Amino acid sequence: MTRNHFQPSRRTVLGGALAALAVTGTGTAQAAPGAAAWPSEFPLPDGWLPEGITIGSRPYAYMGSRADGSIYRTDLRTGEGGVLHEGGTGLASIGLKLDGDGLLYVAGGAGGTAKVVDARNGELLTTYQLTRNAAPFVNDVVLHRDRAWFTDSRDAVLYGVPRGREGKVRALPLTGEWVQAPAGTNSANGLVATPDGRGLIVVNAGQLYTVGIRTGHATRVALVGATDVTNGDGLVRLGRTLYVVQNRLNKITVWDLDRTATTATLRGTITDPRFDVPTTAARFGNRLYLVNARFTSPQTPETTFNAVAVSL
Repeated sequence: MTRNHFQPSRRTVLGGALAALAVTGTGTAQAAPGAAAWPSEFPLPDGWLPEGITIGSRPYAYMGSRADGSIYRTDLRTGEGGVLHEGGTGLASIGLKLDGDGLLYVAGGAGGTAKVVDARNGELLTTYQLTRNAAPFVNDVVLHRDRAWFTDSRDAVLYGVPRGREGKVRALPLTGEWVQAPAGTNSANGLVATPDGRGLIVVNAGQLYTVGIRTGHATRVALVGATDVTNGDGLVRLGRTLYVVQNRLNKITVWDLDRTATTATLRGTITDPRFDVPTTAARFGNRLYLVNARFTSPQTPETTFNAVAVSL
């Protein structure tokens, strides 16, 4: 693994832990004593076709399947896991996030849906049809304030699903400096909240944008140290440190954000020989866990898949 000048400060790490506690309200965001001995790589079922990963306050990773929408849960302490939620033909689970109340919010890809799944028993609780467009791709999700916000990689819109209760989906058209990419899945992808909590940061067509959740107005983030974040996929933010997974480049770039997230300065890069087109990442303790989507390998029922961890 290669690191370049990006070691998070003690304030950043502790700030991220406190933020996680504030969101979940339960457990601890830090790894337990002896976590250094936990496996840094673990398998997924053959043919799983992973894309998203999420981890809450306890040491369990949840990973969705593009093959049939199933969700797999792994114990980070042992690397052992099993299928938590059974999918079905024509379904997909792309990005996903675990809330503090034990609910998983899951992006449904080409189905144009958002699912809510009970992380304790795998029960499907609710399915929201976010869009009736002919070719959507609901890609990733972030939990912010009273909603779970979803990106659609084929439309200039975010969708806000009520958290923990029934309610109406809010469609938020993206305006301002937003540039919609041509048809495909190279536009809106991963998203996180801004450091001040007033908006969202979305990666779109190799650039970062801040989006106001009241207006949908998008402002392009000024990048210092690089011109773009080509193949930007999953995002993780700890305090003012932003980690951008650049999937086909097999790297994570590490950025310092200013207070309002109008500027991002490149601070370093994480690479690892075990990366095989990682798509999204989730933090637990002093590690980032990533799933290898292996987009450049055959996507067959026999293809092997795994998740790996790197130290922060």
